[in-house]
This record gives sequence, C-alpha cells and structure tokens, in this order.
Amino acid sequence: MRRAVALTGLVVALTLVALWLGGGLSGIERWATDQQRAVQNAMAGALRALRSGQPGAVASLLALCFAYGVAHAVGPGHGKVIIGSYGFGAQVPLARLAGLSVASSLAQAGTAIALVWGGITILDLGRQTLTDLSEVAMVQASTVLVASVGLWLAWRGLSMLRAQARADRHHHHHHGDACGCGHAHGPTPQQVAQTRSLRDGVLVVAGIALRPCTGALFLLILTWRMGIFGMGIVGTLAMGLGTAVVTVAVAGLAVWARRGSFALLHEHGAWAGAARWLPGTLQLGAGVLIAAISVAVLLPWL
Repeated sequence: MRRAVALTGLVVALTLVALWLGGGLSGIERWATDQQRAVQNAMAGALRALRSGQPGAVASLLALCFAYGVAHAVGPGHGKVIIGSYGFGAQVPLARLAGLSVASSLAQAGTAIALVWGGITILDLGRQTLTDLSEVAMVQASTVLVASVGLWLAWRGLSMLRAQARADRHHHHHHGDACGCGHAHGPTPQQVAQTRSLRDGVLVVAGIALRPCTGALFLLILTWRMGIFGMGIVGTLAMGLGTAVVTVAVAGLAVWARRGSFALLHEHGAWAGAARWLPGTLQLGAGVLIAAISVAVLLPWL
C-alpha cells in the first residue's frame, strides 16, 4: 500500500511536468493572471475603504492580499521550479523543504518591502523606475543565482555518482567499503548527500527572494503614497503567506514523487543495483534542469 501511494506521487508529478512542458497548463496560467489583475483592482478599492475608515477594511485587504499571493504562485514562476526540482533531486526531508518554501516566500515579500522603502526614501525613485528595476535587473540577478543553485546541485550529483563508483570498486575488490586498513577510501555517497547545509538553504531562499512580486510593489507604492505604508507591509507579508501555500504544496509533491522513484526501483530485484545510483542521478538531473531553465530565461538579455 505504501509503495502504491509513493508511486502515485511519481505519476502525478510526471504528468504535471509533461503538461507544463507541453503547454497543457496554459489555461490555468491565464486564469491565474486574470485573477491577479482582478484582485489588484479590488485591493485598490480596499485601500480606499481603509483610508476612509470603513469597518472591516483591514480584514478585507489582508484576505485580498493572501488571495493574490495564491494566484501569483499558481501562475508561471521560478519559485515552484526551484523548490520542486530541489525537493525531487536532493535528499532533503519534507519538513525542511516546507520550511524553505515558507522562508523563501516571506523573504520575497521582504525584498519588495526593502526595495520600495529604500528606493523611495534613499534613492528617490519613481514607480516606473522601481518596477523596471524589479523586472529587469533583479530578475537577471535572481536568475543567475538560481542557475548557481542548479550548477551546485548538478556538481553534487556528479560527486555522489563518483563516490558510488568508488564504493562499488572497493566493494568489488575488498568485499566492503574499507580495505581493512582502518579507514575508508573517500566519502561514501551517503556522506556526499549529507554535505547539504545552510549553504543550500541560503542559495534557494536568495534565488527566490531576489525576484519580488509586482503585485507587492504595486501595493507598497500605493500605500506609501496614501500614508499607510505599515498596512502595505502587513499586506505584503500576507501575500507571502499566500504564495507559501502553493510552494509548500509543490514541496510535498516533489518529496512524494522522489519517494515514488525510489519505490519503483527498490521493488524489483533486477533494479536493486540501479537504486544505489538513483540519489546522485536525481540530484544531477534536477541541477541540470534548473540551470537549463535559468539559461533560457537569460538568453533574451544576452
């Protein structure tokens, strides 16, 4: 039963990826874009109601911000690609991946807040300049950082595969990972897998956070002009939580699919040998995918 559940996750993930790559999810993406536009208009109305002191305006604004965050995350975005690929390729527990998802979404909100506050108070930038900065320079910086996440994962996947090859050679020659001399010959694949650390988390969070949401910029600039910037900050954090709902779901699906891929190989004796190579292969594949998507995003600017 457990294997069937795990395999279902792999099938669901592969189906969604195939639909996405084949353009089958374009209808959902258009819907998400339309919803963002509608919610953005409603936010402007809620802000006017808030400034005029209408009861319930704060709750209404926060609900709209949360809804915008969900709609924004459902549409096309780099956050889902990073979290999904990293969760599928790396041997990272679901709790840690979910924590990274929430941290990334809130950090993205924090970037928008810092950009608007610093851009207006320190640099005296206008709305169009701030938006251009967010959609060009920060997108480029974010994409380069995301590409580095992919290259780092790919390199670590290769390291795991090399470690597995060494382990297999020593096992063949000495019937074990050690030759009897009292020490191991190089790190095992498991030890290589454990090298993930704070560096992983920082790269993943920074890669997502460097690309602030335009809806958050809209809200923050508007609340600044209206003299209620504090409300804009709270609303932007609510957007971040809305985004986190979707990215945590993607994290869960990624881990579910990863378990399915292991269940697929471990069940068959003929594939038992291949199962040892799966962690490194998954990590290499995830890294190459992230790097390739990043390069595709950067190509128009090159």
